Amino acid sequence: MGFLSVLSYAHQLVAARVQPGDTAIDATVGTGADTLFLAKAAGRRGRVYGFDIQQEALQLARRRLDEDESPSLAEVSLLLQGHEQMREAVPDKLHGKVAAVMFNLGYLPSEGADPSVITHTDSTLTALDAALYLLRPRGILTAVLYPGHAGGGEEAKAVLQWASTLPVSSGQSIIYRQLQRAASPYVVAVEKK
Repeated sequence: MGFLSVLSYAHQLVAARVQPGDTAIDATVGTGADTLFLAKAAGRRGRVYGFDIQQEALQLARRRLDEDESPSLAEVSLLLQGHEQMREAVPDKLHGKVAAVMFNLGYLPSEGADPSVITHTDSTLTALDAALYLLRPRGILTAVLYPGHAGGGEEAKAVLQWASTLPVSSGQSIIYRQLQRAASPYVVAVEKK
């Protein structure tokens, strides 16, 4: 058995934290894989908020959710908003109570999608701060980073810097990365204190 893929590793970290009835956030909906994963983990009594700036992404995610035959998915709100707006979009009563926030940065990996529409460093850093604020103690934030595409290297470096300079009183950070390939995707995760 080999190492887990970065996506599988992020899912494993989050699965250990999200319980039925929890609230979770997919900060970058994309094709909806993480949205569905969170909806299954949070269960029928749970809630998932998904953010994306592309209507196409929200449609792909809704289709994925509708086609899934799991009997107990969380209620999912798909929002046509940037992830940097999550603090304002998530109801105040849930601030400091979110179990997990997942980021899968880069671009929409779908046939026909515009590859020039990518996540940007400034809005991503704002979103990471918002996510940390929204998390409950021992909640988890995962960010899958893709340094191999245009703009991805700068964003990955900034996220790594953000996570590595967090005060230990705010959270602890880890990285999961293949060391021999600088352009390979990797995961940064933060557990809130």
